[in-house]
Amino acid sequence: MKISEQWLRQWVNPDNTSEQLAEQLTMAGLEIDDRYAVARAFSGVVVGEVISIEQHPDADKLRVTQVNIGDAEPVQIVCGAPNVTVGMKAPVATVGAVLPSDDKKGFKIKKSKLRGVASNGMLCGASEIDLTDSIDGLLELPADAPVGTDIRDYLGLDNQILDISITPNRGDCFSVRGIAREISVINNLPMQMPEIPANVAVTDNGADTPTPAVTVSAIEACPRYLLQSISNIDRSIDTPKWMQDALVQSGLRSHNFLVDVTNYVLMELGQPLHAFDAETIVGDIVVRLAQPEESLTLLNEQTITLTGDELVIADDKGALALAGIMGGQRSSVTDSTTNIVLESAFFNPLAIAARARRFGLHTDASQRFERGVDFELPEIALARACDLITSITAGQAGQIVTVEHSKYLPVCAPITLPIAKVRDVIGIEIDPSEMVRILIQLGFDVEQQSDALVCKPPSYRFDMSILEDLIEEIARIYGYDNIPSVLPHLQVSMDYDDTADLIHEMKLALVDNGYMEAISFSFSDAKLEALLDDEALGEVLALANPISSDLAVMRRTLLSSLLPCVQYNLNRQQPRVRFFETGLSFVGQSVSDLVQTPSIALVAVGDVWDEQAYQNRALDFYDLKHDIEQLLPAQIDSARIRYERSGLAFLHPGQSAKLYIDDVYVGWLGQLHPSTAKQLDLPTTWVAQLSLAPLLTLAREQHAITTPSKFPQVRRDIAILVDSDTSVQTLASTIRTAAGNLLTDLWLFDVYQGDNVPAGQRSLAFALVWQDSTQTLSDEAVKTATDKVVQALVDQHAVQLRDS
Repeated sequence: MKISEQWLRQWVNPDNTSEQLAEQLTMAGLEIDDRYAVARAFSGVVVGEVISIEQHPDADKLRVTQVNIGDAEPVQIVCGAPNVTVGMKAPVATVGAVLPSDDKKGFKIKKSKLRGVASNGMLCGASEIDLTDSIDGLLELPADAPVGTDIRDYLGLDNQILDISITPNRGDCFSVRGIAREISVINNLPMQMPEIPANVAVTDNGADTPTPAVTVSAIEACPRYLLQSISNIDRSIDTPKWMQDALVQSGLRSHNFLVDVTNYVLMELGQPLHAFDAETIVGDIVVRLAQPEESLTLLNEQTITLTGDELVIADDKGALALAGIMGGQRSSVTDSTTNIVLESAFFNPLAIAARARRFGLHTDASQRFERGVDFELPEIALARACDLITSITAGQAGQIVTVEHSKYLPVCAPITLPIAKVRDVIGIEIDPSEMVRILIQLGFDVEQQSDALVCKPPSYRFDMSILEDLIEEIARIYGYDNIPSVLPHLQVSMDYDDTADLIHEMKLALVDNGYMEAISFSFSDAKLEALLDDEALGEVLALANPISSDLAVMRRTLLSSLLPCVQYNLNRQQPRVRFFETGLSFVGQSVSDLVQTPSIALVAVGDVWDEQAYQNRALDFYDLKHDIEQLLPAQIDSARIRYERSGLAFLHPGQSAKLYIDDVYVGWLGQLHPSTAKQLDLPTTWVAQLSLAPLLTLAREQHAITTPSKFPQVRRDIAILVDSDTSVQTLASTIRTAAGNLLTDLWLFDVYQGDNVPAGQRSLAFALVWQDSTQTLSDEAVKTATDKVVQALVDQHAVQLRDS
């Protein structure tokens, strides 16, 4: 909103500069987007009076004028303006004057000759002194303009224009009155409102235009509506200069006197008004909702078709205006209109919101009504407009017709503000009397109690509803820059949640092994969930309102999100794909019994390494197992890790396993079942999913630091024949149990099936490392321990010891 500083200072005039005034408003929450003078800098232009005109001897369109500029002798100026006349007053750029120009250097006026005739200056139009052109020719000044006066002083061209950004909740500031109120309370100064006489009807007899009767059918949308006729308006009277200047400097174009008055009151008080030509109204006025397919031609000559939820002002003939937005062409006032009906109303913001945008309109009225106009203002604004019209044009005011439904007017509910709460929120002590002063000057009714303030918001503050709103008002007027910056006293809990860090470490481990993180929806395709079905996974939760048909259920496994990513990349010639994702898996048929499990999942397709010339091969189960074990702490004892054959239906029965740590189930890994992969058009695909909870518990374990033994290790290898169905993990467990504490390491280093090995059996070779932390082991002690291991294997698994 653009507003004139000169106009503001008529209401409240603090002793500070324009820059300081702008800073105050910005700090109070009314940001100044721009600040500039009415006209760019220029000099040497004065008020002049044309005292004679002669035709130029060598140019039909030029005239030689003698102009009085207040000096002893008039100056001769050659002028080509079509509207120059004897006796008119206009701006005169004297010799040496510098006029504004786009190159910022300015245009200097010099003595010159035009077609052989001397010209000592220039008569100026509006554009020459950086004003908006309204006519083709000279800028005609009022007859009482003092000759010789500097035009910048006379026209107030040094006056500053403030372009203020008004936030949506501050509709009360869309006026001179609203901004002046803010300035007055910031500077603790009284506000000088213009004197508005009581609005009393002068006449309403048969010889004059009576005020039409009013019916309001849309009472919720329009709970207060005022109408008043004004007759016998003298239209020969132009808009006063002070009013034109105020409007133009506020970014509004001067039209005609009646329109200018409504715009002036709009800018001054913030109440949109509308004037109807009384001669065009047929019957009574009705405020109603539009009829579907009803049409209305607006003031801008745009014809719109209404849908039925728009609020309109109508007469017996049809719609006259789109309420709160724009009037209709049929009832518009013209230069010849002498009898009008003036409307002033309160429209519910919800009845106006979005209607202007629907028709591509953006008006000063809709901008204010959408944010909320003071519901107590219509009567004041009507009185102000009526006084301006009747006092300037001698018009006669008719009776005021008021239709009001108080039930639907906004309610200003009192708010209780504990005084101590202000200190708690702002952080400093503010004297309660200063709080009262601020709130009263802002328009609140304040009742001060011993420990609280009971504040009733004014009718123009729709944004006041809770005590924090009041604290914000106190803080911004007190001045945010007056509140010292102090470090808060915090009672900080030193409990540190390391979950994010530990998960990040797991992710880095996978990235180091060539995986990339995927981030996807928690929703999945019901068809894919059916392919990945197994009783062990649980029930599927279907969404009541899915965003798309292929995201209709909650995923039970993160594979439902990762496998489509693999398909997408394979379809774009990426033969080697490694993805992982962390997130929730969801099991349950209803929200009440839904189980959400934080998980991490992997998927891998293609060779072990990127394409290369030598030693590449396809990924296998043991590669996937290696990647999974990178998620475990390096110092974990391998004896705590256990794998069992997995029975999940969507995994390959011979190439999959379940992972246990300390007998706690962690998750599964293996090859996607070939039939499932075929239905998804995938090659051999390796997948895994682990619950994060047991992995995080393992990562948080505190491991004791032990001194390495200074005594030598002893290695003994044993080779055994055993049934093929006996798992290596079972044999290793037996070895550890039998060996006792002296066994420090164990691994399988050879597997053989073939010649010299009976059918149904296989040869396994284990390396056993023995070490004592207190002494050097003797050969006898090692042999005794090794024999004990072999005997346990024979007793429990019927193995045969191989000699070679």
